[in-house]
Amino acid sequence: MSATRVLVLNSGSSSLKYQLLDMRDGSRLASGLVERIGERSSRLKHTPPATGGRIREQSEPIADHDAALKAVAEELARDGLGLDSPELAAVGHRVVHGGKHFTRPTVIDDAVLAEIERLIPVAPLHNPANLTGIRTATALRPDVPQVAVFDTAFHTTMPEAAARYAIDVETADAHRVRRYGFHGTSHAYVSRATAKLLGRTPEEVNVIVLHLGNGASASAVEKGRCVDTSMGLTPLEGLVMGTRSGDADPAVIFHLARVGGMSIDEIDALLNKRSGLVGLCGDNDMREIRRRIDEGDERAQLAFDIYIHRLKKYIGAYYAVLGRVDAVAFTAGVGENAAPVRAAAVAGLESLGLAVDDALNAVRADEARLISPAGSRVAVAVVPTDEELEIATQTYALVKNTN
Repeated sequence: MSATRVLVLNSGSSSLKYQLLDMRDGSRLASGLVERIGERSSRLKHTPPATGGRIREQSEPIADHDAALKAVAEELARDGLGLDSPELAAVGHRVVHGGKHFTRPTVIDDAVLAEIERLIPVAPLHNPANLTGIRTATALRPDVPQVAVFDTAFHTTMPEAAARYAIDVETADAHRVRRYGFHGTSHAYVSRATAKLLGRTPEEVNVIVLHLGNGASASAVEKGRCVDTSMGLTPLEGLVMGTRSGDADPAVIFHLARVGGMSIDEIDALLNKRSGLVGLCGDNDMREIRRRIDEGDERAQLAFDIYIHRLKKYIGAYYAVLGRVDAVAFTAGVGENAAPVRAAAVAGLESLGLAVDDALNAVRADEARLISPAGSRVAVAVVPTDEELEIATQTYALVKNTN
């Protein structure tokens, strides 16, 4: 096909992130973010091509996602990258929850939309916003393929032993209760990039991927296929995160309801928005937590210690699941930038072949790199994630092969 551009859209409830990429070389033509959609304080921040001048911002009320995407289209047109261009091959949409049904990128039609809508009960914060973005983009360019790339898809290769919760099977099936996992586009991209860094193919290596941002998840990737991941039915399970608790005894919910008199909605807000690092010490920015630790703040130190303890447990668990580990890869905001987190996460795991070189670990760089000592049995890597490029790559491969 002659058209080579892919627009990637990530629609949140009140935001719209976008990138326009040229798939001939994966280069980023433009990108941006529309924030606070539906509010008076809406803002659009647009980053033009590298040669296109300064970042442009506008602060005007943007009523809805339809208005947001039209504003984005106008900004792109100013750069000669209008969405009416025949160069636009497809629009790739990040869709958070695809359930068991969607195991790969999918061209969106009415049946696909209906299934994404049916999954709203297990992704009430994300799938409605994703649907809004899809419908808005379809109305703008109905002639261009709209492709859904699902956060959950990479994890659909998990065996049933990893995907099932140990609850009554009929009840679980009736209500779609199982472990789906999230951050799948990041885990897919980083696991492949790690294999490339090692000079091997994905099918040759076993990798533990640690996606550490405000949301955090771990995955065990065996020969290019996910066999376990830390998030479950929702993104609440697993690692300690910025505002989410991660793993907790389910009976905590019953206790807070019966003894604390809290409603289900109040407990939901507690575990998702007022727990994790912010619940432990009042901050969810790892840089601020490290600053407070350096000043002797005991609450910040405890929050960090709990965060690292959980992280180590998952490294050890996934080492056991995989049997052989070739690399541990750190990615996302904290994983890519917080050297103390990386050092602490593998400290004491030398018997498993894990260690970091202090000098290498301290280096800040934008490219994938090894931070383990030369000759280490298990490579420790920092691999910047690129979920938008992953979405664009999957989208373009699908429409290119379809046409």
